[in-house]
Amino acid sequence: MYRWYQMPADEVISHFGASRSGLTEAQVKSAVDKWGMNNLAEGKKASILQVFLRQFKDLLVLILIAAAGISIFTGNIESTIVILVVIVLNAVLGTMQHIKAEKSLESLKAMSAPSAKVIRNGEKAVIASKEIVPGDILMLEAGDLVAADGRIIENYSLQVNESSLTGESLGADKQEEAIGGEAALADRKNMVYSGSLVTYGRAVVLVTETGMNTEIGRIAAMMNETEEKRTPLQQSLDRFSSRLAIIVTAISAVVFFLALYRQMPILEALMFAVALAVAAIPEALGSIVTIVQAVGTQKMAAENAIVKDLRAVESLGCVSVICSDKTGTLTQNKMTVVDIYADGMVMKPEELAQCFIRAAEAEPELKDAGFKRKSESINITENWNRQKDKTAKEGDKAISLHNISDRTKPAEVEKNPTKATGFQKIGRLLLYDAVLANDSVFIDGVGVGDPTEYALLTMTQKIGVDYEAIRDHFVRLAEIPFDSERKMMSAEYMIENVKTVLVKGAVDVMLDRTINILTADGVKSISEADRNRILEKNNEFSQQGLRVLAFAYKEPEQNEILSEETETNFTFLGLISMIDPPRAESEEAVADAVRAGIRPIMITGDHKVTATAIAEEIGIFRKGDKAIIGTELDGLSDEEFSEEIEKISVYARVSPENKIRIVDMWQKKGKIVSMTGDGVNDAPALKKADIGVAMGVTGTDVSKDAASMILADDNFATIIKAVANGRNVYKNIKNAIFFLLSGNTAGIIAVLYTSIMALPVPFKPVHLLFINLLTDSLPALAIGMEPPEKNLLDQKPRDPKQGILTGEFFIKIIIQGGLIGAATIAAFYAGLEVNEAVANTMAFGTLALARLFHGMNCRSDYSILKIGFRRNWYSLAALGLGCILLILVLYVPFLHSLFALAPLTTHQVWQIVWLALAPTVIIQVVKIIGDMKNSKSV
Repeated sequence: MYRWYQMPADEVISHFGASRSGLTEAQVKSAVDKWGMNNLAEGKKASILQVFLRQFKDLLVLILIAAAGISIFTGNIESTIVILVVIVLNAVLGTMQHIKAEKSLESLKAMSAPSAKVIRNGEKAVIASKEIVPGDILMLEAGDLVAADGRIIENYSLQVNESSLTGESLGADKQEEAIGGEAALADRKNMVYSGSLVTYGRAVVLVTETGMNTEIGRIAAMMNETEEKRTPLQQSLDRFSSRLAIIVTAISAVVFFLALYRQMPILEALMFAVALAVAAIPEALGSIVTIVQAVGTQKMAAENAIVKDLRAVESLGCVSVICSDKTGTLTQNKMTVVDIYADGMVMKPEELAQCFIRAAEAEPELKDAGFKRKSESINITENWNRQKDKTAKEGDKAISLHNISDRTKPAEVEKNPTKATGFQKIGRLLLYDAVLANDSVFIDGVGVGDPTEYALLTMTQKIGVDYEAIRDHFVRLAEIPFDSERKMMSAEYMIENVKTVLVKGAVDVMLDRTINILTADGVKSISEADRNRILEKNNEFSQQGLRVLAFAYKEPEQNEILSEETETNFTFLGLISMIDPPRAESEEAVADAVRAGIRPIMITGDHKVTATAIAEEIGIFRKGDKAIIGTELDGLSDEEFSEEIEKISVYARVSPENKIRIVDMWQKKGKIVSMTGDGVNDAPALKKADIGVAMGVTGTDVSKDAASMILADDNFATIIKAVANGRNVYKNIKNAIFFLLSGNTAGIIAVLYTSIMALPVPFKPVHLLFINLLTDSLPALAIGMEPPEKNLLDQKPRDPKQGILTGEFFIKIIIQGGLIGAATIAAFYAGLEVNEAVANTMAFGTLALARLFHGMNCRSDYSILKIGFRRNWYSLAALGLGCILLILVLYVPFLHSLFALAPLTTHQVWQIVWLALAPTVIIQVVKIIGDMKNSKSV
């Protein structure tokens, strides 16, 4: 692969046999034949029919289909219809819920520019973007979407927003000079990439890659190659289904041969075995799991976590690593001024405001320039304090983000009247510079322009200054806009009847053009010691991840015209540092993640120093941790990376391949990985991760399509809430499965017992289907509505390799199912004293009612006395509705023939009630004893 950014522009042009006058028609035709059109290839998708048919691959479903076939063969049409309806309903639900709209490539295509300006045959032409070929000369200007990857051969202050590819929110300044050595994507300043937006300037570009060879094309290819992983619950249910299918098949075979041994007719023996299979298989399990997950998604949506794929809900519960983007997720996504350095002092913006009060009182004209006079009952300090109280309530931590050791109060300067006046001038000019050498504006409360520029306007608003009034008062006479070569901006005004040029820019560039420094004692020549102090302070700010701008001014001669040649001989005013501060809730959310046994990792396109500072502030980067950049990661072998990965907390300047590699390595270590992202570059990693989380506010369509979950508020804390919800969903699903299996075990025990004891079959298949589909489904759904317990985040993530049928889980099923089975057998014996029909009816009634009561046992590991009834009203509703349905089939005569039931006496009904209640009483007594040993609140 060619590294175009390392090659001089003329060498790249020569490589393609092109020229600055563009390709000829013959060259274009040859390039199309060689490279194809500038399109993205699509991946193959499964049809709706294929997805529907996949739902029948489950072993338990195949057993039920076999049972339906046997029922037809034996003439039991009612059972056949009920079984088939359940199977098809589950398949339809599965198809509706699990087909995802694979729109990633369509979104990628939508990002491509529909047309592009090129030079061909020496003339400018506008062509469809799909017709662009390598070697074309592309003309770019502000507002254009870049149609292909290319090398800049002529640059005129070009700035490009590449955030969707690099993750860096600030516009990238471009150049045409070659870059020596390896460079990450975000650092290839002489390249532009398809799908990026030109925000400033213009450039002439030689197209180097098109179609699937572009950066977006490579991402599309990775997305096609990346297969979605089955969730831990799916894997657990797969193992569970396989084991249950083997057990059911084995027991049914034993029962069938036992029946034959007792010389039962073959068809009757077969129906006996089918009854057992129907009793063992929880037919409604698939629907219940889907519905419980759907309820979980509704709860998450109410907390700003929109889950696209139901399967992702439960996976959140066992997430052990969260790879999070920085900008907007962990931070506020708005640059905020932190500290100001002037005349050897570091201060906060509100401290600088003190001198404005004096200035406004001394110079009335400043009132019209945005300052409020104290005599007019406007106290700037009080205004700031009110704002500080407000933002403190909102959690704005920017005010106290850093503690600079040499902070000095302006109040100390004010003890000397002369110094106070001098310092007022510094503060006033700094403010003018921040507002007037600034092209950003606020429209309807939204900053428009460069984020660092409208951060300066926000600062003025916070200290009670009306920046619009300042701009209205002073008229800009001339300007030289910022560009990436000069790294500065100059604007000329008449201030206090003196022609003044206000300048801001990069610290090193500004110092090279500075000859004086403004102090409280007045203007003096800048000494080497002054320069060193400024550079030292700039380095100190930078080490804390702060972005620093230098401010200066000059008072030129009246006949001097502002130009790049006259941008010299400045007087230094000060430094203003800013940062995109952490969200107030990020630190607590990170602490919650660590408490929950989850490892938070920061992956960002930003610089390593900035990323590390934020990560340390919120608790992601701790003592002994490492931070690396993408090119350093590229230099590590898989073995080296495997050894280092658990020590690395921050990844900066990363590429899409880096992100996939990070996710993949954690997965190889057996971790369940959640990955957040908002750009096109994040999409492959989002799809690769167990849980891909896209940003709802700043996220691209591509990232949202690739993700399993979307954050409506772009907030890391929302992920932790979703994890807690995910854990609760899994707990509820597991409790629902336990409820279904322990109830089904009771039916199996009853059938096996009667088979071994040569007794009649205790149930008809329709009895078991009624229990499984109606009286069982209602409590199981109610269990799925159980609210989370308080200690959910105190538990470590569950092992995804651990199946549902653990030894402890299986023993509890046998014990509690055995209690219900014993009560059912007792009712069957009581009924046999009358006849077989009454025995079937009493066994059916006892099993159904006992399982309804058992729903209360399965809500929690704690007793009902501890968790109470009011936590989950659905459980009471399920019990009540289930009892009503049972009463109807037992007492309504025309239902007797449909469900093969016999009329019962009042005494027999009370026998059913007491026998059904006995297992729940025993289980609750044991749980109450357990509660006494464990006093934790729920």
